[in-house]
Amino acid sequence: VQLQASGGGLVQAGGSLRLSCVDSKRIASNNGMGWFRQAPGKEREFVAAIQYRGNTYYEDSVKGRFTISRDNAKNTLNLQMNNLRPEDTAVYYCAVHRRGSVYSTGSYTYWGRGTQVTVSS
Repeated sequence: VQLQASGGGLVQAGGSLRLSCVDSKRIASNNGMGWFRQAPGKEREFVAAIQYRGNTYYEDSVKGRFTISRDNAKNTLNLQMNNLRPEDTAVYYCAVHRRGSVYSTGSYTYWGRGTQVTVSS
């Protein structure tokens, strides 16, 4: 497995979780990386992205609640999620950005296995 996401779980609304994605084979290199999520019956959607030098991008509904970060020395991508809402419930995926818009799933390759986040009301 080239990208392994972890840190998901069950949490009450208002709670926090921290997701991590380990790039064990350093496939991201100096490319950007991103987090996406997919709820049952819905398409996969953009959550957040970070370029190699640290520029960040967020989906509007998570701005101010989620923080994306990366540790290039440890080849790790993180997503700190605070003040979680039931609508954040989804499987969360990390991926490597190759080209194009950071907001589009088609711009990413090397999708990792997802981690389930469930937020109860």
